[in-house]
Amino acid sequence: MIATLINCATVLAGSLIGFLFNRRINDRFKETIYTGMGVFTLMIGLMMALETTRILFVGISVVAGGLLGSWWKVEAGILKIGTRLQSRFGGNNGGSTTFALGFLNASVLFCVGAMTIVGSFRAGAEGNYDLILTKSVMDGFMAILLTAAMGFGVAFSVITILIYQGGLTLLAGLIAPHISDLVLSELSGTGGVLVMMIGLNLLKLKEIKTGDFLPALGLILVFTLLEPLVTGRFTGLFS
Repeated sequence: MIATLINCATVLAGSLIGFLFNRRINDRFKETIYTGMGVFTLMIGLMMALETTRILFVGISVVAGGLLGSWWKVEAGILKIGTRLQSRFGGNNGGSTTFALGFLNASVLFCVGAMTIVGSFRAGAEGNYDLILTKSVMDGFMAILLTAAMGFGVAFSVITILIYQGGLTLLAGLIAPHISDLVLSELSGTGGVLVMMIGLNLLKLKEIKTGDFLPALGLILVFTLLEPLVTGRFTGLFS
């Protein structure tokens, strides 16, 4: 759990630095940061997405997950949480919408990668903090840029990191035996698609409700866990 707390600390530190920049730069420079962050985020998402070996699973998960998320209004719920955090802690900084979007985008960006899952398992089951510490440094720098673009809502993504990454660390001994390389690659691939959506939003190429696609991560997990069972049953029928 100590590794997750360090990760939260680096994101908070990065957010504070980014917040100072956010208050001192004009709109023209903010637009430049948005563009740079958008391209960089697209690159990260593409690298993650290319890890998939089951492209059909990812496609079905993203489309079906998006439909479910739209039906359940997942993004609206997350943004409502962000708005409440803004009204409680954020004052009038950046407006409630920007604050909430910063919270949402940072939460997705910092938590959907395979590095989060593998690092949490190693920290919880083996006491090996190397991967999470590496991720912590990366997240800290990303928090600086993201906060400079979107405001202090990014800092509150530490709540998501603490719950999700901390929870995985605490449950590592129970969960790790069921997480295969296939599960990791497809979770990373699907997460990469969501990260690319954030990049498209930052570049203002298309307005995508990224939060509504979060159920895709649950669907891809179901598909990859069920595949060996289904494959084994068909193999038994024809052998």
